[in-house]
Amino acid sequence: MATLEVRGLCAGYGRAQVLFDVSFAADAGEVVALLGRNGAGKSTLLKSIMRLVRASSGQVFLDQEDISGLEPHEIARRGLGYVPEERRIFTDLTLAENLEVGRQAPRGSAPAWDDGRLFALFPALAPLRERPGARMSGGEQQMLAIARTLAGNPQAILLDEPTEGLAPVVVAQLAAAIGELKGTGVTVVLAEQNLRFAERVADRAYALEKGVLHAQ
Repeated sequence: MATLEVRGLCAGYGRAQVLFDVSFAADAGEVVALLGRNGAGKSTLLKSIMRLVRASSGQVFLDQEDISGLEPHEIARRGLGYVPEERRIFTDLTLAENLEVGRQAPRGSAPAWDDGRLFALFPALAPLRERPGARMSGGEQQMLAIARTLAGNPQAILLDEPTEGLAPVVVAQLAAAIGELKGTGVTVVLAEQNLRFAERVADRAYALEKGVLHAQ
């Protein structure tokens, strides 16, 4: 059974509908890419899955549980992680403190991520434990945003434009990390414009055009 399943999702902002009957599923240890240009609805789709944008219709299932009516913090506690495009790390906190903010108790159906395992996934972060977020590069902040989400021991993780604005060497490091995540059984859904990156890491891809999802 799919770890994450979206059925018939419709959503938008006020009277402006952005998503039209979107459906897809992602299995444990699978990487699914959502491809599309700016304005195609990729970010809205991820926010709708997390209930940061309220869908007008449709359902979302996490490990066969209907989470469509839950609040965002309840969805996170169920085991769905979300890394927004803006990263949203706490710039006045150190790297170690940011990780602590994201910490949740281990759950039996998902891998557990302590600091040692996180730093093994992102070795560049290990020497930066006491560095404030404001003094980190864009690539370091992106890796921290993902690590902080993993500290919550999610079953599945949503990544919104993870490579945007990053140097090629950092993009390569993110690709390697996502490859390792697959091996742990974490489900990854990423919204992305970088086709080469998506082709490198994804098992399957969908194209989102004007709010309609098409299989690739």
